[in-house]
Amino acid sequence: MRNTNTPIAAEGYPFIAGAALIALALALAGTKIPAFFFPSAFFGALTLFVVFFFRNPERAIPADENAVIAPADGVVIYLGPSREEHLGEEMTKISIFMSVFNVHVNRVPVTAKVLDTFYIKGKFLDVRDERATFENEQAGLVLETARGMKMVVVQVAGLIARRIVCYAAKGDLLVRGRRYGLIRFGSRLDVYLPRETEVRVKMGDRTVAGETILGILP
Repeated sequence: MRNTNTPIAAEGYPFIAGAALIALALALAGTKIPAFFFPSAFFGALTLFVVFFFRNPERAIPADENAVIAPADGVVIYLGPSREEHLGEEMTKISIFMSVFNVHVNRVPVTAKVLDTFYIKGKFLDVRDERATFENEQAGLVLETARGMKMVVVQVAGLIARRIVCYAAKGDLLVRGRRYGLIRFGSRLDVYLPRETEVRVKMGDRTVAGETILGILP
């Protein structure tokens, strides 16, 4: 997996370098034409924001192997029953909204094998719109634990996020808490859990990827 033990996610390097180069060029131009200092300051601030956006902090993974942990930093905007189309089952769905100020590196919710992956092209509606579940661009993993419990985690692109990155492939064995992808510039993560899961979060709760326990598997 990429981005392991790197303070900045590798996908951010081109954006950081581009903004920094523009800021430097404008600053150099400003030595002759003072008016260029203002746009230089803007791109300097933009560079700092992009570094902040692609930050990749370490997290303390809970010890309980039955705990399903949050795959994303953000706020729980949906919690309830939902039919998951790929498994064809009624499951408990938890949706986590990530703003541009959240860490956007996504983590594996539970140690499991990737049974299948899917990618669906679509729109870029605001992910808080209920239509986004069916109409937005998204990428998902169908997971199965060693005890045969199945769940699905879906990265949903949003109004600003236009690029989903997922490192996992069919057949991979993923370890709980490890980084497995990211979405650039604001989006949503959906987790579909077995109905028997003991849910540990509620609407409006803030989650920390790799640390917050969403639920306990039976």
